[in-house]
Amino acid sequence: MKFGTPLVPEDREDMVPEGSEIIMDVLAAGVCHSDLHIRDGGYDLGHGERLSFEERGMHLPHIMGHEPVARIARVGPDVPGDLNRDANYLVYPWNGCGDCDLCREGKENFCATPRFLGVHVDGAYSTQVRVPHERYLFPIGDMAPEHAAPLACSGLTTYSALKKVEHLLDRTPAVLIGAGGLGLMAVGLVKAMGGLPPVVVDIDPAKRQAALDAGAAAAIDGAALDAQDQITKAVGKTPEAVVDFVGAEATTKLGFECLGKDGTMVVVGLFGGASPWQLVMIAIKSVTIRGSYMGSLPEFRELMELVTSKSVPSLPTITFDLDSANAALDRLVEGKIVGRAVLMP
Repeated sequence: MKFGTPLVPEDREDMVPEGSEIIMDVLAAGVCHSDLHIRDGGYDLGHGERLSFEERGMHLPHIMGHEPVARIARVGPDVPGDLNRDANYLVYPWNGCGDCDLCREGKENFCATPRFLGVHVDGAYSTQVRVPHERYLFPIGDMAPEHAAPLACSGLTTYSALKKVEHLLDRTPAVLIGAGGLGLMAVGLVKAMGGLPPVVVDIDPAKRQAALDAGAAAAIDGAALDAQDQITKAVGKTPEAVVDFVGAEATTKLGFECLGKDGTMVVVGLFGGASPWQLVMIAIKSVTIRGSYMGSLPEFRELMELVTSKSVPSLPTITFDLDSANAALDRLVEGKIVGRAVLMP
C-alpha cells in the first residue's frame, strides 16, 4: 500500500464513539479533485518541487473523503440527547483542534493542527465516519444526499472564494475559470448572491455547455488564441474579478492577463505549478492576487442558509457504489465527470 497506487478495500470493526464524538453511517460521499492529489501523495509546486503528504505526516492506510452526508449511528457520552437521530446531516469536514484562537473565531480551516476529515483523519470513503462534535452537523431536510454532499467542499470552497469578491459581483460579470464541480456550483451561487451572470472559461466543450445550461452569460475556450479578447468582450470591459478554480500555470496566466487595473484575482484550484505572472505588471496594474482555501464554519452556516432560502440549483451528479471509488477517481482524471461524482455506500 503506497501513494500513487489504486485504493485498496479494507474491512474494519464498527467504530465506538468517545466523549463528544458521533459515529455516522455514510449515505453519500463526494469525490473531489483534491482526492486525486491525496491518492497521488502530494502537490506539484512548480520549479521541480513537490509537496509530499508523507513527509507532512500523512501515513497509510488512510480513508479519503471530505464531502459526507450521513445519519447518526452512535454517540459518545458527552453528546446532547436532543439530536435528531432520524435526520440526514451534511458534515462540515474542515475540523481544527478546537482550542486555538483561530478555532475559537470559527476559522477552523486555518488551524495550525488541522484534523480535516479525509485529509488528516479518516474520512467518508467508508460505511462509517467519526465526527468529533455535533457543531459540525447540518440537517439537510429532504435534499437528496447525493446532491447535498458536494456542498461540504465544492459549495463551501466556492462560496468562500466568491465572498472575497462579493462587492464586485453586481458591477460587472465575474470571470470564473474552470467549469468542474466548483465552477458549476459558482454559477448558481453568484446568482443567489445577487451577482450578474458570470463568464465561464473552460477548455472542455461539454463543461462549457454545462456552464451555459447553469446560467452563465458566456462560456469561452481558454485554449483559444484570442481567449483574452473573448473574455473582455463577454464581460463588456476589462474584468474586475477573476476566480480561478483550476490553479494551473496556464489558467492563472490567463486570469492575470485579462484582469483589469485595481482588479482582484482569487486562486482556488490546486492543479499545481508555479506563478507565471510578470512581477512588474502586478504593481503597474495594482491588482490583488489572493488565495482561498475551503471555508470557515460560519461561512458554512451562511451557505446552508443561502442554499435553503435561494434554491441554489444542485450540481449535476454521477453516482458510484463504494467499491467503484477507483473508477470514479479515474474518470475524474480523464476529465469525464461533468459536475460531481458521488459515492453511495
